[in-house]
Amino acid sequence: MRSAVEAGCPALEVVGLSVGFDRMNVIERLSFEVAHGSALAIIGPNGAGKSVLAKALIGALPYTGTIRWEANTKLGYVPQKLDIERDLPITGSDFLHAKAAVACASQVDITNALGLVGLKMESVGKPIGALSGGQFQRLLVAAALIGHPTVLLLDEPTAGVDEPGQDTLNATLERLRKERGMTILFISHDLSVVYQHATNVLCLSRGRTCFGVPERVLTPKLLAELYGAPVAYHVHDDLRP
Repeated sequence: MRSAVEAGCPALEVVGLSVGFDRMNVIERLSFEVAHGSALAIIGPNGAGKSVLAKALIGALPYTGTIRWEANTKLGYVPQKLDIERDLPITGSDFLHAKAAVACASQVDITNALGLVGLKMESVGKPIGALSGGQFQRLLVAAALIGHPTVLLLDEPTAGVDEPGQDTLNATLERLRKERGMTILFISHDLSVVYQHATNVLCLSRGRTCFGVPERVLTPKLLAELYGAPVAYHVHDDLRP
């Protein structure tokens, strides 16, 4: 019997998805597919439902329609904001070991995850409240990588991270996709990063959606229509794929 990848089955299939609150849909009848080993960028103006979609995909919000992950998918998730008090008396290491216990992972897995996001073990030995915003965000990405996920879903993974840290994270995600065949879904406001790293783009906008390769979706005319205002971005020649 052929595997799902060999048979051409998508890593994720979404059909007729609607998600709403108080009888008003934020997302309505959305359909798209994500291929194995691809990188889908989810973009759109504020309030368009990007984080709502991410939470529906992980089963954290009720919805109607179909969300079908490929069998045996192992999902790593990085939220836009973690509902945890930063003054709790736990260290970054405690946090990672708790995730490792749930994922039946080893100390080696923790060390490898930290290396991928550019954090040292001594850095995460501090209380989480003592970590910078960028360190804390990279800690969340490291936690998501523990357990060898086949899919990573990240809601603005570089928020609060300085530019060198952003470059490290983006390069890490690209390497995981290309070298390990990991499927990546990420929400981003940085259209230059989307152009460089995404294989497909899903743009959510009030009453309208668009899906396709970056070259087709990230045009000034279409972006202006979707965002309701002129949107410009620049990709340096040395950053093009």
